[in-house]
Amino acid sequence: MKLADIQGPKDIKKLSIEELEDLASQIREFLIDSISQTGGHLSSNLGVVELTLALHYVFSSPEDKMIFDVGHQSYVHKILTGRLEGFKTLRQYKGMSGFQKRNESIHDSWESGHSSTSLSAALGFAVARDLQHKKNHIIPIIGDGSISSGMAMEALNQIGSEKRNMVIILNDNNMSISKNVGALDAALTRLRTSQSYNTIKGDVSSMLSQSKVGKNVLESMRHVKNVVKENVVDTSIFGEFGLDYIGPVNGHNLKTLIKTLHLAKQHKGPIVVHVITKKGKGYSYAENDCEGVWHGVSAFDKKSGEFITKVEKNTKSWSQVIADAVEKEMSQRKNVTVITPAMISGSKLRNIFQKYPERSFDVGIAEEHAITFAAAQALQGLRPFVSIYSSFMQRAYDQLNHDVARMSAPIVVGIDRAQLVGEDGETHHGVFDIALLQTLPNFILAQPKDYIEANQIVKTAFHQKKYPFAIRYPRGSVSVTSCNSIEIIGIGTWTKFLVGNQEPKGIVISYGPAVDQIISLAKAENQSILVINARFLKPMDYAMLDMLAMLNLEIVVYAKDLAAGGLYSEISRYYHKQKQKVSLLSIAIEDTFVEHGAIELLEQSQKIDLEALFEIIRKW
Repeated sequence: MKLADIQGPKDIKKLSIEELEDLASQIREFLIDSISQTGGHLSSNLGVVELTLALHYVFSSPEDKMIFDVGHQSYVHKILTGRLEGFKTLRQYKGMSGFQKRNESIHDSWESGHSSTSLSAALGFAVARDLQHKKNHIIPIIGDGSISSGMAMEALNQIGSEKRNMVIILNDNNMSISKNVGALDAALTRLRTSQSYNTIKGDVSSMLSQSKVGKNVLESMRHVKNVVKENVVDTSIFGEFGLDYIGPVNGHNLKTLIKTLHLAKQHKGPIVVHVITKKGKGYSYAENDCEGVWHGVSAFDKKSGEFITKVEKNTKSWSQVIADAVEKEMSQRKNVTVITPAMISGSKLRNIFQKYPERSFDVGIAEEHAITFAAAQALQGLRPFVSIYSSFMQRAYDQLNHDVARMSAPIVVGIDRAQLVGEDGETHHGVFDIALLQTLPNFILAQPKDYIEANQIVKTAFHQKKYPFAIRYPRGSVSVTSCNSIEIIGIGTWTKFLVGNQEPKGIVISYGPAVDQIISLAKAENQSILVINARFLKPMDYAMLDMLAMLNLEIVVYAKDLAAGGLYSEISRYYHKQKQKVSLLSIAIEDTFVEHGAIELLEQSQKIDLEALFEIIRKW
């Protein structure tokens, strides 16, 4: 069978094991070729080829619900559900999403861009099924990196007590984005390599081989639960939750996978199928990657493994700039620590972890724990820096509120991937953090416009000792400029730039890289305007706002974040409170979730690009 012939999962159900193995090879070849052109999540999908084939062979989607945790590992699922052509527009504007998407296919029952939601969702699906007297199967597929999350543990706790039918696939590749950490990972490692597994896997295969694939493999077994219990190994991890367990199973052996899934399918109650896979399997560069380089990729040369994206000279990623500034603080302050929730590679912290291992902590996919862990350190005299993606920080709002802001624990939070991030889409756009942090007393929130200001703000954040301090910065790169010394800047201060040779015709207030972009375009068009760099979003520069009100000019607040709760809202609230009459306009993302696509196209679609701003400026 050719990939192009697959219109839906039913098309593969009559294939032999040999034909399925050939299909697996075709899928791997296709994924490498396609993703090398469009970019996307490579390693995670190469690792689940046989597993996804086996799931669709044994179960019947869309009646049976497959919930991928995280949704970026659903590429093979998309191929098997008739979306091969969609890969031509993968992650492109108006094209196919890189995650499961409910409005894209009836086979996508759940959407997940963040980890550890699958088990809670699966239990919700199971309760709905049982109350509606249906008989379909629920199959969450969760990675060993995700299952250590607090949310996953909460779900396991209830799943064990509810005892509802579901097949939990533990996709164990000893990786999340990069290498996993923590006690649970150590326990899984012992389980992978236990003597019990080495001796019993042959017995399980022997027992299962007595049944023919495609028939009810357990029709001769009266007590399925007992059969499972007789063929398990040390289940202390899951047994304590009241879950039955079978495995570990070779996740690249289709024959074994199919037989094991048939067994699990007949089981009454929740059962964990522990599947061992190799992340990046079939592509040597991805297989040998331990740092997450091949987890999510841009376009690349599949033969050489070289990425096609060219890095401009004298630039660094914003993540690297912030990490370098923090590393400098660590060299000067022995009480500075670094914490990351499994994002060492993405947040460019590799050098710090190698240079200062005793002061560097990867807590795994546990954003809530990371923040409270940091708060306690700060209250005991340390100065922790927590690097966390904007879209992931949302999960730790309670901890930022109660454990950090309320006690005024002076942690420093690096909010990476702020603003629109592009091709990952709705679940990853970092446009909500300003509104979240604006609500919290004691918090300081800043965003630098350039390389020098980034270093100044990091130094300022560690210099002050009274308040929690958050620094947001976008995806992408920034020009590196030389500076003899880095100065401490006044908290809550803004800067102004008068552009043009005449009196300003209007005022633009913005922040981040947009400030210099506005100045540059205004100069090119010979526009006379006053540009305000609102580098502190909280607290604001109230003296500057009072001065601007006296100029009696129209003010546009230009932001690439959500309008609600953003800078415009706070400025408007201030002027209203002061009873100052000001002509105030807003350009920002309105009340919507922004889809995936190139950032430039998304900005145009939301009318927050520079052209939208300069239509107003030209009228001045």
